[in-house]
Amino acid sequence: MSVVIAVVAAVFLLNLPFGFWRAGVRKFSLAWFLSIHVPIPFIVGLRMLSGMGFHLSTFPVMIGAYLAGQYTGGAIRRRRLGTT
Repeated sequence: MSVVIAVVAAVFLLNLPFGFWRAGVRKFSLAWFLSIHVPIPFIVGLRMLSGMGFHLSTFPVMIGAYLAGQYTGGAIRRRRLGTT
């Protein structure tokens, strides 16, 4: 269980800068697409290196951490730069 928590935390932290970046680019542009998809190979690598694998039961938690990191990174950008 502690491996899952560590990987979930890493996924959240990894997505913070990408969410920050995503919030500053035009929606559906190449940069927007990259800000969403570039972290995915790193997440797959984390799962493989940790030995967690791809058990179906871990997907909801991992997707939640991914989305929370993206959202929080965007919220940090909006708060720091005062944009909506």
